[in-house]
Amino acid sequence: MSAIAEPSIATPSSTAPAPSAGGRLAPGALGLTSVLFCIVTGAAPLAAMMFNVPVTVLGGGSGAPAAFLIATVVLTVFSVGYIEMSRRVTAAGGFYTFITKGLGPVAGLGSGMLIAICYVLFSAAVMGTFGYFASTSFNAWFSVDLPAYVYTAACLAIVTAFGFFHIELTAKVLGVALVCEVAALIVLAVGVLSKGGADGLSLSPINPAEAFSNDQAIKTFGAAAAGVALFGAFWSWVGFEMAPNYAEESREPRKIAKAATYGSVIGLGLFYVFISWIFVMGWGIDGVAPAVNDQFSGKFVSAFYPLSDRYVGGGLTTFLQIFIITSSFACAMAFYNTAARYLYSLSRERMLPAALAKTSDRHSPTVAGLVVSVICFVYLGAFTLYDSSTEASLLKIGTWTPLLGVLGILAVQAIASFAIVRYFLTTARDGFHAWKTFIAPIIGGFAQIGACYLLIANRASLSGAGDVAFIKYLPWVVLAGFLVGVGVALYVKYRDTARYDLIGSFAEDDPSVHEHHPAGGPLAPAGV
Repeated sequence: MSAIAEPSIATPSSTAPAPSAGGRLAPGALGLTSVLFCIVTGAAPLAAMMFNVPVTVLGGGSGAPAAFLIATVVLTVFSVGYIEMSRRVTAAGGFYTFITKGLGPVAGLGSGMLIAICYVLFSAAVMGTFGYFASTSFNAWFSVDLPAYVYTAACLAIVTAFGFFHIELTAKVLGVALVCEVAALIVLAVGVLSKGGADGLSLSPINPAEAFSNDQAIKTFGAAAAGVALFGAFWSWVGFEMAPNYAEESREPRKIAKAATYGSVIGLGLFYVFISWIFVMGWGIDGVAPAVNDQFSGKFVSAFYPLSDRYVGGGLTTFLQIFIITSSFACAMAFYNTAARYLYSLSRERMLPAALAKTSDRHSPTVAGLVVSVICFVYLGAFTLYDSSTEASLLKIGTWTPLLGVLGILAVQAIASFAIVRYFLTTARDGFHAWKTFIAPIIGGFAQIGACYLLIANRASLSGAGDVAFIKYLPWVVLAGFLVGVGVALYVKYRDTARYDLIGSFAEDDPSVHEHHPAGGPLAPAGV
């Protein structure tokens, strides 16, 4: 275990109080490729396709690819203003810093607390998913019948251990996992294309109108069917917004943030549209909805497995089973890293205990990471006591928790959109652009609000447990997380104005930060 460096932090300006003593993240450690690995692996393409394509088919039938296309366009528009903000403000705080700069410390801290909670819970949720697939697969392969929570605990321990190492090592591990899962899906696509699908190839499923005209889904969900489809698509991008969180560790943060965000949003979007279309073509326009119904009735674990058996062979199915485990692990690690950086940022500005701002001699926020691990352990333990079955790791931990996290992230993204508008209308008028910093963020903000509505209105159908208190009160839990941060900010405002002035203050766009950057250990050499 590496030692903890505790250098002092200089005052970011001549009048502001000093932030909490802590360490410094590794500057220049990540290039564009490494940041993309950290971001795209958080979105977990294989897990997104295996989980969310069937959900999207439930709501949109054969028009599922169109739902992914709509989500791609909406999130690309949202990214326009987000990228402009990231080019002005670079800090590990991401949304927290952006919203503080645009809407002030109260909204900023409320959002920062909420988003930190969301990423911690996302990490726990994906660890539960890892446990489910590891347990069922090892049982099938080797007749090793261990409950999912054993594998979940192992995942938590390994992810925690990686938190003590340089971020470059994490990026390399994430990169290997990402390449493997994408390659497996490409092989499946080649197999379906080479054999012409079930009933020939058609581009009609990509027509946006198709996402709103699935008769079978309308019979099941009524008018909410399109909402289920669109939410299933939006769900697949969680994590794409992570680029600013790695800004302090990037070699050229302003350039990398733009390339990494657009690359992840548009790249993932095109990939999702393509793979969801392959899924529909593999089953056939008339056969895809029944196939998904068979999956949810328990006929098979994933509707992707019969496709890989039919079009490529059992070998690919085995690889998919392996890579869904590695994909879940990599996704958990990506969320874990982001959650630790949010806690680190909040601590550095004295909104959380000072110890969380400490870094190891490898410039990793290890104390913040340990706190994430403890919270995950308690949260996962509570779910295990509630239901220790292996199925619960997927259907409860891996399904209920992401609903809470996605709602929180969508809400914060909406707030960030309007913060960007205000920032460029006031603080950064020299960077104002009618489309980039006004129209696009407004469109993106209202689109995120619409996505929040779809989640809240359809949470019973999406969870399959509408009567459970966790699902019933889910929107209020998200609101409570935001209000906790608001309450802390208001308390600090009236009791400790010096601390209040620190909220969201640590950003590389502030020239004083460059002049008085906190001293740290030896700078890490540039990485990949």
